[in-house]
Amino acid sequence: MSEKTVRVLVAKPGLDGHDRGAKVVARALRDAGMEVIYLGLHQTPEQVVQAAVDEDVDVIGLSILSGAHMTVFPRVLEMLRERGASDIKLVGGGIIPEEDIERLEGMGVARLFTPGTPTAEIVDYIRGLRWRC
Repeated sequence: MSEKTVRVLVAKPGLDGHDRGAKVVARALRDAGMEVIYLGLHQTPEQVVQAAVDEDVDVIGLSILSGAHMTVFPRVLEMLRERGASDIKLVGGGIIPEEDIERLEGMGVARLFTPGTPTAEIVDYIRGLRWRC
């Protein structure tokens, strides 16, 4: 039996226009054999969740540098539950204070990565997630 190809949606929600890190992570995931859908800049939580459901992804990766993490991540989690898609794992990265990381992971965000995290660590984490059948 061959291993499932992991599908990851990467997006930059909100008004933050700095997407270099998201592109670096998207390329690392692609180079690791994952299928990556890159939505780009200025996405709303609604657009992210709709695309994730439409594309049948396994993981959503959000990059947030704007300080909106305590609004965006909970909204995406809520919308995934409303759509019956809470099996899609939500990960993210950006400038997020440690106390907020703990709160967001307690709400259901699978993992948050801070600046400087090696891309290999992100790849390994996503590979290690258990997938729906």
